[in-house]
Amino acid sequence: MADLLPDDAVSSALADLPGWERDGDSLVRTVALPGFLDAIAVVDAVAQEAEAADHHPDIDIRYSTLTFRLSTHSEGGLTAKDTDLAAEISAAIDARS
Repeated sequence: MADLLPDDAVSSALADLPGWERDGDSLVRTVALPGFLDAIAVVDAVAQEAEAADHHPDIDIRYSTLTFRLSTHSEGGLTAKDTDLAAEISAAIDARS
């Protein structure tokens, strides 16, 4: 189990996660990649990280635009699992953009 993050910890984490926003009990980032194969490569990289962490984001794929949504549903909000995976997702995006 992971502890819910207080609002100030979420705000602090977001300061180190460019492109991410809080939307209620979720962290959200939308990014446009150069092309469809770049987007799918990011999704594949994120899938590997998510599976290793046993924490899976919601991913919306629209050709080369991806939207990631993170929340720890079992805890009813945001935990360090979300901020940690957000950083991994950002690294995967940076590697392909």
